[in-house]
Amino acid sequence: MIKHKLMTGLTAVVFLCGCTTLSGQERIQLQQLKANGITVDKSVGNWERPANPAMAGALNLLPGIGNFYLAAGNGGDSTHYLYGTLNLLLWPISILWGVPEAAVDANCINEREMIYYYRYDIQGKKDIAKASVVLE
Repeated sequence: MIKHKLMTGLTAVVFLCGCTTLSGQERIQLQQLKANGITVDKSVGNWERPANPAMAGALNLLPGIGNFYLAAGNGGDSTHYLYGTLNLLLWPISILWGVPEAAVDANCINEREMIYYYRYDIQGKKDIAKASVVLE
C-alpha cells in the first residue's frame, strides 16, 4: 500500500514538473525587457503582477488550493485546475512538489503577463515607448 502511494506520488511529480513554461519567443522578449532593466519586480508604467508566488506556494499546503488560485487568476487556465485536482487526490504527499511548483508557475505566469502587457496592451506599448525600449 505504501509502495503504491509512493509510486503514484513519484509519477505525479514527473508529470507535474515544469507545468507552466515560456515559449522561445517569450524568453527572448523577457531577456530584452531584462536587458533594459524591466523585470517582474521592477517594471515601468501600470503593469501589476497577477499572481503572488508566495501565496500560491503557501496555498498549496492545502490540497491543490494554490493551483486553483493560479487557475482563477490566469483566466481559468484548465491545466491548473487539473494539477490542483491531482494535488488534492495525492495530498499530503503532493505538498512535496505542489508548494514549489505553484511558486514557480506563479512567477512564470507573471513573466508571461508582463511580456503580453508590454507587447500587446495599448497602455503597455505607451509605457515601454516612454522607457525607450524596443521589443522585437
